[in-house]
Amino acid sequence: MRLNWPARRARLLQRQNVDVPNLQLKPGCSWTETYARCVSAAPEAFESDRIRNLLHGKWQRVGVPGHHVTPVDLSPIQGPPRVERDIAASAVEHARDQHAAWSEVGLAERRERVTAAIDTMVLHRDLLALLLVWEIGKPWRLAVADVDRGLDGVRWYVDEIERQLAIGTDAERRPLPGPVSNIASWNYPMSVQVHAELVQVLAGNAVVAKTPSQGGFHCLTLAHAFMARAGLPVTLLSGIGGKLGDVLISNPGIGALAFVGGRSNGRVAATSLADRRRRHFLEQEGLNAWGIWDFTEWELLAQYLRKGFEYAKQRCTAYPRYVVQRRLLPAFLDTYLPVVEGLRFGHPLAVERPDDPLPELDFGPVIGARKAAELGEQFEEAMQGRGLPLHRGSVGAGRFLDGQDTSAYVAPACVLEPPANWSLHHAEPFGPLDSVVCVDTEAELLAAMNASNGCLVASLATDTWTSRPASPSSCRPSR
Repeated sequence: MRLNWPARRARLLQRQNVDVPNLQLKPGCSWTETYARCVSAAPEAFESDRIRNLLHGKWQRVGVPGHHVTPVDLSPIQGPPRVERDIAASAVEHARDQHAAWSEVGLAERRERVTAAIDTMVLHRDLLALLLVWEIGKPWRLAVADVDRGLDGVRWYVDEIERQLAIGTDAERRPLPGPVSNIASWNYPMSVQVHAELVQVLAGNAVVAKTPSQGGFHCLTLAHAFMARAGLPVTLLSGIGGKLGDVLISNPGIGALAFVGGRSNGRVAATSLADRRRRHFLEQEGLNAWGIWDFTEWELLAQYLRKGFEYAKQRCTAYPRYVVQRRLLPAFLDTYLPVVEGLRFGHPLAVERPDDPLPELDFGPVIGARKAAELGEQFEEAMQGRGLPLHRGSVGAGRFLDGQDTSAYVAPACVLEPPANWSLHHAEPFGPLDSVVCVDTEAELLAAMNASNGCLVASLATDTWTSRPASPSSCRPSR
């Protein structure tokens, strides 16, 4: 017989409170050892004390490395070597020359070189993933998935490129008039940024990319070292977006802009492009909602709820808000609370014994201590606005090394019926802070799911959708 949620909660908490032996850092996985492996694998891009920028077709010791810490334990790591505007402008001009030459290279050779870059990255897959663990706090399983998804996705394009480009038809697609400028966020360096660049190169375009300021630049540097070795026309720069924005977005030599990031920066990019006929896509954050209406398959929903917390919901396709039919709230809580209380989080590289595999965690830290503090403040803000504290976990329930700094870690939390003036009413938290809104009519359901007037994804969990004139169809939770 299925337990009600208070009983399940008690059992889960008892399980969580079992004493964990003293944990240790997995041997061979320290940051010092990880960086040394990068120096050995790509000495042209990694110096003993800093990383380089890739411009004019070669790795150069330019730019001023900034102070940076890993979110895993807030220890210092080599920061991004930020270049000034004039260096970036010179790099873009050279990328235009690279583009002109590369656009004349035949598809067979482009395919061969892209495949060579992928093959080299596969050989260094674990190192790329370990960099993602240290730089942006991804648990091992998710870091490996980010690398694999990026490389496997490009292999698909390698096999399908003739169809994608409509080769041999009147609609055959040609290279763009200039290189593609790539500005992406820090959370998926391989499966978003590297994936996009390799496909752009495969299609006959040179690429220019800026490393995200908050993390991912070591992983991108290693990946681009292998891309450059394969003879691909790539440029990789670190810098402050406000200083390089006009060079990487408005430069007349840029053929297209590929932007993935937050609303504020996306709005600036869109404004800059408003009066220019330049191809672009802007993928921006939004408050993604999951609606629950006339639904009964709760065990199925539980699987999606847990998966939704992967990487602490630090992705633009996470669901931070649930819009629930009021009469279904008890059943929803019976499903949601045991899931959220059973999540495992902590130091991604902490093990009990040296030969243990890396821990199976739902998430590690958020991107930094400032973000962790912000999430705490936003929870308190909702409480002051008379929101109900449905759940607030404790960082103490995580798995950590003795004495490590846990300032960048946040336990899952959830607010029921948040106030309409909450700062997160129209924005996503980008962290494990959920909210639940109850509704009574289908009109209220749709209005609450569209509160932010913009989102990347939305899902509806329902057994039957009765308001349509056609016969009802069965809908299951989906991403």
